[in-house]
Amino acid sequence: MAHPFHAYEEITLQQFILFIKSHNKQIQENINIYLNLEPFILEPERKMIQTLLESFLLFLSAPKIDDIKDTYEEHLDSWLQLHLPLLNDNHFSMFRLIFEKSIVTLMVNLKHAQTLSILMFLLSIFSHLIHSYNKGRGDESEQNPKSENAELKRLQLLDQLNELLINSAGFKDFAFILKKCEEFFNYKRCVFYAYIPWSNQFYGTIGLELPKVQSMRGQLSSRQTMVFNSKKPVFIKNPHNYIKEEHIQLFNLSSVIFVPIVHNQQVFGWLTFDQLGEEFNYSIDELTLLEQVGKRLGLYLSRTDDEVSIGTDIQLTERESMILNLLAEGYNNKKMAELLQLSEHTVRDYVSSLMTKFKAKNRTQAVVYGFRLGLLK
Repeated sequence: MAHPFHAYEEITLQQFILFIKSHNKQIQENINIYLNLEPFILEPERKMIQTLLESFLLFLSAPKIDDIKDTYEEHLDSWLQLHLPLLNDNHFSMFRLIFEKSIVTLMVNLKHAQTLSILMFLLSIFSHLIHSYNKGRGDESEQNPKSENAELKRLQLLDQLNELLINSAGFKDFAFILKKCEEFFNYKRCVFYAYIPWSNQFYGTIGLELPKVQSMRGQLSSRQTMVFNSKKPVFIKNPHNYIKEEHIQLFNLSSVIFVPIVHNQQVFGWLTFDQLGEEFNYSIDELTLLEQVGKRLGLYLSRTDDEVSIGTDIQLTERESMILNLLAEGYNNKKMAELLQLSEHTVRDYVSSLMTKFKAKNRTQAVVYGFRLGLLK
């Protein structure tokens, strides 16, 4: 005897998000319970999966209902693309299992009138995420007849970059290198954001419309730190959920790729590549190529580290030591002058003295050398 089919009323993404917003606290409590009870999660992975779960719940809870114009597939892809560098098959499976358990438990306790509709929509969400995750990872078994040509082109582009870096000298040539990267990799804008790991701060350094770039500074949130410190390129198709609206307007941002500049596990900062407001897609090959670009630029920037020996006997005055510590905290000349009750001109002289003693080309290098020489803790 055939079982009867139970029809249900389909709901929209807006209705689903409203439900998540209304029960955010209970869902978070359920997530914490199931995360701690799950026996198959190894301790080193627990924090990563927790970050994914909290990020996904925040992603579903954050937007205003009226602002959601995308289809739910587009909305979900914008979250997945940002977190793809963090995911492996086990992380993804556990993230999905715990989130589904948390929602199902909530629905059972609520005896909600739309239980079936909400659970079916949840299944649709994860069905799409699984499809996009597998597509994003790429099918390694699939033979691509164009793969040899694509690999040859990547090698030729990297050879061009290598030749450019060999013929360049230090940070003073970095702006020219970034302009050539725009040309090599077919992007209209490339910007460099430096990173200070000990204070978890970033600041704009080089790029088109320099005053705008240098106005960009701030501190990464714990969620942003987890994503960007994955040391993998991150593609954001729709930046509105991840970048402040004033910054999107300032730079006319649409799709953007963040590429970490890394050497020996140290993150120097990130390059951003975009098309000046035009939306674009990406391929796995492109992200793989840009990952190699970030590593080569990291090696290039690390060359200047040899200019100061760890054994160098450098003595700082008490005031120079204070200035160095404030530089490490990210203070500008005006703020340092206020804190130390000095003129900005005097502070500039102290900063210049530090850079001369360290043979540093900029403030960031001076702070790096301060840590490596043991003058900062």
